[in-house]
Amino acid sequence: MSESALREGLCMHGKSLYDRGLAAGSTGNMSVLTDEGDALLCTPTNSCLGRLDPAGISKVDLTGRHLGGDKPTKEVFLHLAMLKARPKDKALVHLHPTYAVAVSCLDGLDAADVLPAITPYYIMRLGKLPLVPYFRPGDLKLADAVAALARDHHAILMANHGTLVTAKSLDNAVYATEELEETAKLFFILQGHKVRPLTQAQIQELREHFPT
Repeated sequence: MSESALREGLCMHGKSLYDRGLAAGSTGNMSVLTDEGDALLCTPTNSCLGRLDPAGISKVDLTGRHLGGDKPTKEVFLHLAMLKARPKDKALVHLHPTYAVAVSCLDGLDAADVLPAITPYYIMRLGKLPLVPYFRPGDLKLADAVAALARDHHAILMANHGTLVTAKSLDNAVYATEELEETAKLFFILQGHKVRPLTQAQIQELREHFPT
């Protein structure tokens, strides 16, 4: 895919996520590797995902050095760390969606797998959702914690912060992020009800047929 098409894709998905309330104000950021794999296109710092300009999309090399466009998101270090840990993935979406962030603020979570297997689509698109402990926004130590989990997981929840999801394409990273938020929403809707999650046998069958 051409760089121009990748830039357009970031803008299209950004507007869609913003218009549907998944990204408020200037929160959230996205990135995608160029086809050559030697540079990262990412949303600029302090930008609204609903009003992105293809020409303003930031371009950085794989060390984070600014190559063109507007100044990159201050969380570009997270994108680079997670994508480096997952060489088959080419795109990352980081959002602060309401229900997922609400889950990240709960006490007593299973840090190895935050959400129950409520639907097959959660397993098919996300697999498991581990929790990274709280770090101050911009703390470079967060990148190390994320990279350690990213070797085995393409979706990560950051405590009191938000979601990180990678995939082989920007489309798929967005779809998986949306599935994560819908599962988090179901998690809260079902509170106080007797829930029948998928069995371990059903989960295993899904993982065999739909590896994440």
